[in-house]
Amino acid sequence: MKELYIKQIAETVGAKPWQIENCVDMFADGDTIPFISRYRKEKTGGMDDATVAEVKHWADVFDQMEKRKETILATIGEAGALTDELKLRIEECTSATELEDIYLPWRPKRRTRATVARELGLEPLADLMWNLRTRDPQQSARDFVKGSPSLKGKPGADDVAAALAGARDIIAERLSESSDVRSNLRSIFRIRRLEAKATKAAQGNPEAAKYRSYFDFKMPLDRMPSHNLLAILRAQNEGFLSVGLDADAERCGNKIYYDFCQANGYPGGALAEQIKEAVADSFKRLLEPSISGEVIREAKERADVESIKVFGENLRQLLLQAPVGEKRTMAIDPGFRNGCKIACLDEQGGLLYHTIIFPHPPQNEKVKALMAVQAMLEKYKIQAVAIGNGTASRETEEFMRKVQLPAGCKLWTVSEDGASIYSASEIAREEFPDEDVTVRGAVSIGRRLMDPLSELVKIDPKNLGIGQYQHDVDQTLLKEKLDNTVESCVNSVGVNLNTASPYLLSYVAGIGPVLARNIVEWRARNGAFESRKQLLKVPRLGPKAFEQCAGFLRIPGADNPLDASAVHPESYHVVDAMARSLGVSTRELVGNAELCSRINAEDFVSGDVGLPTVKDILKELVKPGLDPREQASEFAFADDIHELEDLKTGMELPGIVTNITAFGAFVDVGLHDNGLVHVSQMGPRGTDPSRVVKLHQHVRVRVLGVDLDRRRISLGLI
Repeated sequence: MKELYIKQIAETVGAKPWQIENCVDMFADGDTIPFISRYRKEKTGGMDDATVAEVKHWADVFDQMEKRKETILATIGEAGALTDELKLRIEECTSATELEDIYLPWRPKRRTRATVARELGLEPLADLMWNLRTRDPQQSARDFVKGSPSLKGKPGADDVAAALAGARDIIAERLSESSDVRSNLRSIFRIRRLEAKATKAAQGNPEAAKYRSYFDFKMPLDRMPSHNLLAILRAQNEGFLSVGLDADAERCGNKIYYDFCQANGYPGGALAEQIKEAVADSFKRLLEPSISGEVIREAKERADVESIKVFGENLRQLLLQAPVGEKRTMAIDPGFRNGCKIACLDEQGGLLYHTIIFPHPPQNEKVKALMAVQAMLEKYKIQAVAIGNGTASRETEEFMRKVQLPAGCKLWTVSEDGASIYSASEIAREEFPDEDVTVRGAVSIGRRLMDPLSELVKIDPKNLGIGQYQHDVDQTLLKEKLDNTVESCVNSVGVNLNTASPYLLSYVAGIGPVLARNIVEWRARNGAFESRKQLLKVPRLGPKAFEQCAGFLRIPGADNPLDASAVHPESYHVVDAMARSLGVSTRELVGNAELCSRINAEDFVSGDVGLPTVKDILKELVKPGLDPREQASEFAFADDIHELEDLKTGMELPGIVTNITAFGAFVDVGLHDNGLVHVSQMGPRGTDPSRVVKLHQHVRVRVLGVDLDRRRISLGLI
């Protein structure tokens, strides 16, 4: 990769050029983001996986830019206009906007007014005016009227006025294609106000009511919060708002004219009037719509990045929420008329039994339901109960509190978001071909309690109810961010090689869907893996894939205790050397904090094994295979809150954070409608909500206000 790209990426991510260069080289060798960030810290200078992912993103962007430059150079070359100076300018460009500005005069375009003027033979007249080689445009224009011998076979204009109009069209287009003019106008437009007004289609339309706060809206574009801009642009797409920038035409026209004079000289008299007229036309007809659209798109791109960042952080918190672990679980998908679907699962999430009970109206079979649940709890030795948080959740929780639970068994409320999507998916059909969607949905709720990460990777993150305008942002960038987040979470936790589903395995560094299937099929034919080395027997899993994935796969109870840790096989010899230095076996060293404390990390630095790697090895040896996730904690809503009308201003309630956005956090206080803790209730101006609360965090809130008509709850953190 070119040095100028390396330098640009380094400045963007806040790193040194050598770190970027090493990352780019490793990407070229097929190394993955988790592998690089975890096992190549010497080469990255200790970059975390988020920074390595950002480097990968920009490396891909500049690879695409380089291909674009090849196309541009070829096109300009074919036009016979590629000078050494222009070629160098293109090659040294690192901005996509600047690159397209340079290319604009040669980019194929539809037939324009300037095209028609050139076809009439008016470009020489435009050149005279552009280069200030005429003092009397009217007189010069006579040579370009039909019948003039100076036209050299071109048709010419009908009269002098038409000739001057055509010349101005050519000048207007040249101005609109000037990279300097466009750059200067962008600077002006970026600090202008964005204005939104309701359209006729919005008047009296109930679908438009949610946008009514934007029906007469003005705010400087550079200070507009991302959620406001995305909402406005969505409303515009739906036809409810007209949107534009309040560009100052006079100021912009003066700037364009000044730029022209700086480049060409100051025209005088009649010529100045012609140039000013061309400037005004260029701004109104060509530049204002183009630059306005560009600047709004720029702002949207920034809003996309901010929104996607929020989405990615929410997803990380969701995937890394505390598991209850391998417990026999009763999963309940609550409901009223259609009953509560129950699935009993074994320690690995396998389905043991399922049924439906009807403890709520209209059936009200409470006694029968109690007896059925009590029998299932005892028969299947249930250790945990997961209740979906959808319709009838609170009522089902109250019902279950009347049941005599086994010792140590607790009730948990679990998010149902995406469960219906999973239950109808191809993945669910493969797992439970003989069960209907209601059973699959209940199973998913139970598995989410046992191990959220393993279950949620089966569902498209956009269906998990944690985004902010996720359907309005750049979908390619969103997918990249979410894929990186899922991959990061899976590899930071580690995966049990002998129990993981193919969907979980596919996110392990270096594996992917095909190798994941091959691993599961090999496991089914040959039994459990006894060592990481056996991975090399899996079809199509070669040395490179093994290098990338081995450190993230765990084999509890393996003959070599390091196979159950995050120590990479390439570093086993380092651990063996540490053990020998203490006169103990490797097995005795693993997990022994006292023995590990005697080891001087610097004594084992050599060759490619640097100090960061040795320190990571020692940290892992103290607590091998440690799950970084917290332990699950029990939670209960306020007993006296069941309806929105039960809320009173000033009440203090327990709640669960269900979503985090740039403007605040939504909190479930046990009702069908979540309340909003606005960012203004979280701390000083500019506070980032994601730094104050975490997804599914248990919090206490105070009711600040209740709007019964709009069913909105305003909350404040306590």
